[in-house]
Amino acid sequence: MCGRYYIEIDDAELRSIFDEIIAEAEIKAAVKTGEIYPTDLAPVLSPSGNITAMRWGFPMYSGKGHVINARSETAAEKNMFRRPLFEGRCLVPASWYFEWEKRGSQKVKHALMTPDNSPLWMAGLSRTDPQTGDSLFVILTRPAWSGISFIHDRMPVILPQKIHDEWLYGRDPIGVMNRAVNEVRYKAV
Repeated sequence: MCGRYYIEIDDAELRSIFDEIIAEAEIKAAVKTGEIYPTDLAPVLSPSGNITAMRWGFPMYSGKGHVINARSETAAEKNMFRRPLFEGRCLVPASWYFEWEKRGSQKVKHALMTPDNSPLWMAGLSRTDPQTGDSLFVILTRPAWSGISFIHDRMPVILPQKIHDEWLYGRDPIGVMNRAVNEVRYKAV
């Protein structure tokens, strides 16, 4: 679920977010736009409310691979996500995210976006990697809205702008996640 997403910098809001990050020359070349893959450095609205660059994925305890998503239903119970859920909530901006529908032996790639084509903001968890000092994030997921469950059974927790402050600074992250956007639009790409 949500193994890739897209940042279209032709969108004024997303362009301003990107411009805020790339003020430092050494970061400019590393921060991705377009299709974002796991372990890429991407723009994120940090727990302090500042736009910053973070790397997508928490290293697995085994040291092999990365965890890029966290189930919203169990994040508070998992050692990897419990502390970030209460101390490291962040928001991940995107134009859309991708899912693949299985049609027999074929996979069809879909772009999923807000009904009005505005940027979507995915709920995330962040932390600092104790070994590298890098800022890292994962995207929270939830069961898919019934209108897209034929594509995939999970979707990101997408939060409307009016509850962003509650997500970043509030005391009830579970309650905020329960007010996530349900309906999204999709198209094959």
